[in-house]
Amino acid sequence: MADDRPRVAEAADRYTISTDGNVVGYTKFVDPDDRRRIFFHTEIGERYSDRGWAGTLVAEALAETRALGLKIVPVCPYVARYVREHHDFDDALLDVTPQDLELVRSLPHQQE
Repeated sequence: MADDRPRVAEAADRYTISTDGNVVGYTKFVDPDDRRRIFFHTEIGERYSDRGWAGTLVAEALAETRALGLKIVPVCPYVARYVREHHDFDDALLDVTPQDLELVRSLPHQQE
């Protein structure tokens, strides 16, 4: 019997969400220093949209980030909307600065 419950895992530059052993989405981040994690892109496969998995992914990624003692910088539009609508992470948020945006623009953005 297939297990289609989503599972979130951390990798070097992203958190992924998978089901049945297949990665179906991710939220990418960069840690520019030892106190901030900038989330800059979130994507869920079209086949898996409208299941609430992006919210599950982002909530777990943000919770882990806060548990690591890092502040959250929500550059990604989805993450920014999530933290505006859910105030669970207000204590860990930092405003996005022009320097944060410049850093994100300088990153290679290969979409996998």
